Amino acid sequence: MLKNIRFMTVLLLVLCGSMLMSGCGLLFSNELIVNRYADALLTKNNELQFRFRINNDILSGQQLYKVKVTIHDDKLAAAIGKREIVYGEDQVLNGEYLEVKGKSEKYIFMDPLPLKEDLHIHELKNMIEKNNAVSIEVFNNQEVFGRVYLTNFSSEL
Repeated sequence: MLKNIRFMTVLLLVLCGSMLMSGCGLLFSNELIVNRYADALLTKNNELQFRFRINNDILSGQQLYKVKVTIHDDKLAAAIGKREIVYGEDQVLNGEYLEVKGKSEKYIFMDPLPLKEDLHIHELKNMIEKNNAVSIEVFNNQEVFGRVYLTNFSSEL
């Protein structure tokens, strides 16, 4: 009986420890780019939109940064027509930097990019979720603050 209680206690501790180490059960993230909120969305107009969340608390010492999306898959880059997209390049004069202020996390919804070539939804999903086709990088002129591969895909179709 005592042996069973010890076994169950150890099993529970291992289970709780693995959940904490994997990030399950944590309310606040210490990631710069919060990957569980980062995804590529295929719109019903056959456009691809990149959406993600930046944790500004980690950038507290830095006041300015840029966000770059890099397409690593050749087929996806050909379909989009670009290999790199820098956030704010079109909206802000001369690609000026984004400022860190206000809330601790900032949602970024990049403008949807029309696909020049049709790709099947399952092919897009595999490229993004399994093949590391897209990465997001936060940087300034001096250093790269964080880089992560986009691993979530959703579709309006």
